[in-house]
Amino acid sequence: MSLDGIVTRALVHELQACAGARIAKIYQPTENEIVLHLRGQNANGRLLLSAHPSMPRLHWTQQAWENPSEPPMFCMLLRKHCEGGVIESVRQDGLERIVWIDVRHRDELGDFSVKRLVLEIMGRHSNLILMDPATGQIHDGIRHVTPAVSSYRVVLPGTAYVAPPSQDKRDPLRETEPAFRDRVSLAFSESGSLDTKAASSALVNAYTGLSPLAAKEIAHRAGGEPHKLWSAFRAVMDDVAAHRYEPNLVDTAGGKTLFSALALTHADGTVRAFGTMNECLETYYKDKADRDLVRQRTADLSRLLGNEISKNEKKLVKLEETLRESEEADKLRRTGELLTSQLHLLQRGDESAEITDYYEEGQPLVTVALDPMLTPTENAQRYFRKYNKLKNSKSAVEEQMAAAREEIAYLESVLQGLETAGPADIEEIREELAGQGYIRHHGEKRGAKKKKKDTPSVLCYTSSEGVPIYVGKNNVQNDYLTNRLGSPSDTWLHTKDIPGSHVLIRGEPYGDATLREAAALAAYYSKARASSNVPVDYTKIRNVRKPSGAKPGFVIYEGQKTLYVTPDEALVQSLFVSVK
Repeated sequence: MSLDGIVTRALVHELQACAGARIAKIYQPTENEIVLHLRGQNANGRLLLSAHPSMPRLHWTQQAWENPSEPPMFCMLLRKHCEGGVIESVRQDGLERIVWIDVRHRDELGDFSVKRLVLEIMGRHSNLILMDPATGQIHDGIRHVTPAVSSYRVVLPGTAYVAPPSQDKRDPLRETEPAFRDRVSLAFSESGSLDTKAASSALVNAYTGLSPLAAKEIAHRAGGEPHKLWSAFRAVMDDVAAHRYEPNLVDTAGGKTLFSALALTHADGTVRAFGTMNECLETYYKDKADRDLVRQRTADLSRLLGNEISKNEKKLVKLEETLRESEEADKLRRTGELLTSQLHLLQRGDESAEITDYYEEGQPLVTVALDPMLTPTENAQRYFRKYNKLKNSKSAVEEQMAAAREEIAYLESVLQGLETAGPADIEEIREELAGQGYIRHHGEKRGAKKKKKDTPSVLCYTSSEGVPIYVGKNNVQNDYLTNRLGSPSDTWLHTKDIPGSHVLIRGEPYGDATLREAAALAAYYSKARASSNVPVDYTKIRNVRKPSGAKPGFVIYEGQKTLYVTPDEALVQSLFVSVK
């Protein structure tokens, strides 16, 4: 992971300002995250401690975390031992991804004691542990580790704290040149040149705190020359030892975003520099954390929508079979008429009969199946009854097929809304699905009056020409944007025949740049986000209307023109955005 020992060292160095600050509040917004509200000593703010399996980290956060109404047990324990306490120190275990936060707190008897929060940033093995540093005993961990999970150590209340297993790596800040050359000798090829890939791997395997990204940067700075590898390594370690960092994000051409405390000279992409490592991580993880939170809180909705779409698709298959059968109706009517005209050739007990088909050229003989239990007249009437049944069912089947297709389109639009939703949008989507009868309102009592809905919040971008562009991220917002917010002369955009957001350009005039940027936003906030040359329709709002009784987000429009654009995340991020 990019959050290696060097990044951790940079973070811990910046967090020295926490020493002396008081822990005013402690929250546990998710099962993996703890937020400490700190006051005093120029360290006012929220400090995030995360033991998330795929996003473990610590940094100052501006994010407004939504807290559960009932705090988890681990949160209650932290409040008992740490809330109101003063942070004595924030330290790193060597260059390991382990951070110790010592908190001095007054216990129930009024005596001061010190408790230690240990954040272990170890990927899927990450943990946050509260322990007594004097006795080495664990009070509890945010994640329990039992003997069945690990034979090396146990993380349970009352057990002795054991640090994660050492990988027998050296501290790079204390390395000597002879030992360095001995450890990375495998990186040199027989020709004497430097194998950058092998050098990166050798550095990662030899030294603690080095991620593959940092190791690749050191190898790159050597320029392929073996004798320069030590000097590149030493220069980086001297900067780290002196706390000379260059926090930055690199948006690569391949769509990945990298972060580092070192300047990434080997990475090809757009660089964003930051004043602190905390700001860098807050920016990097904000969208990722939001998406993870949305996935956690909408997993049930995603399953529901997937099941409903699958159910309607199966229904369509059956209806199509019925429709094919109904298209045989005219043939059944014709068979009934032929039997009626040739009743003299039939008698009860016949299982089939050969009759002349007067409707075909040459009047060939055709074999017709009969019910031996019926009279000739009853057999003819049976074909007429089948004809009438299929004729009547055809129009009903076509209506049902149209309804099923509309429902699939609607469900896909809600699913698309979930994919682009932020934490604040979840409740709107739940309310929408409850209003459509797919789920029940949370805690709704029979006969209770519904709460008056607040005005939905929509995204407002500003184009490069200074023109406001509004984006609805779900059907509730789409309805508000198109039917209430927009004026007749505003320009409305939507991906052509693809589930996505309604987009609105407010007012006139505007240039081609604004139109293309609005189209790019429509493509980005659609199911075709990962596609190229996405068709986007645009027309005036006066040409857009919502049919009576239509589902949320559904409109019909006319007079449209079509633009083809490729979604560009960098362009979207470059446009100023706010919430209206």
